Amino acid sequence: MRWLICGTVPYPSMGLTIGQAGLYLGCASSKDGAPQVYILDQRGERSGLPVNQGTPALLGAFVIMADILHCDPPEILLAGDDGNGDGSRLLYRYLRDNIVNYAGYGITFHYFLPDVDEHNRLLIALEDVNPRPLLCADAGFMYAAKMSGYASVYDLFTPDAGELAFLADENAPHPFYTQGFLLADDDNAPELSARAHSHGNAAKIMLVKGKTDYVIQEGQVIHSIDVPQVPALEAVGGTGDSVAGIASALLAAGLPISESCRKAALTNRFMGQLANPTPAASIAELLCRLPKAWEKVQNI
Repeated sequence: MRWLICGTVPYPSMGLTIGQAGLYLGCASSKDGAPQVYILDQRGERSGLPVNQGTPALLGAFVIMADILHCDPPEILLAGDDGNGDGSRLLYRYLRDNIVNYAGYGITFHYFLPDVDEHNRLLIALEDVNPRPLLCADAGFMYAAKMSGYASVYDLFTPDAGELAFLADENAPHPFYTQGFLLADDDNAPELSARAHSHGNAAKIMLVKGKTDYVIQEGQVIHSIDVPQVPALEAVGGTGDSVAGIASALLAAGLPISESCRKAALTNRFMGQLANPTPAASIAELLCRLPKAWEKVQNI
């Protein structure tokens, strides 16, 4: 399946960028050995993005996984945004005007400034797209989906414990107003997932990331993944992004959603185990271990 990843990056000077992603020479391209994602834009020009966290980390995970699985690298739609929402609005509007071109794709929506009006205009445009894209959301776009009241339209959400608490709070209009009792810990993820589903604030399937990862289908736990345990991963920025990227690549390769989520969670954990990170590690260091981590997961 052809796949589109769209989101913002923290480089305000970067305008709307459409193209394809790749990886500079695996993990040996930069002076410190860290991978970089490159963007091949429509003009045939390349530019690099450090794989640290956010959408570049998701892209890095997808590109490495796509190479392992011998499937196409993702198409990309990116824009720079320093938090004022300008880049996000460019993305919303481009998608709204061009979404018909992505019929039959899978789409992963990542860091967007939540904008309910723009989100709903995009959903209206999606009604005319046939075949309908497979819709996945993480980070800020997941917030927009919930705030709009149309979360159940989506095929996959990949929240962490804090994001899940917002989805489970049927009265919270914004993440800042999530009720405190919902934020206790990730041990109550199954209960919160069921609550989110009952109020229409969950995707059909959710991969809930935490000390234990849960794959939830229509409010019910179908997989729980808690080994290997690598406590230091909790402090490494970008590990949630890498899970979403791995899951997206597995979906692009044709795996069912629930199995993609289960294997993505396992792969991310083995990646951490192989890297044996300290809390100061970067996601780029972990991604270098992704091929060997996948070898461990294939037959589990």
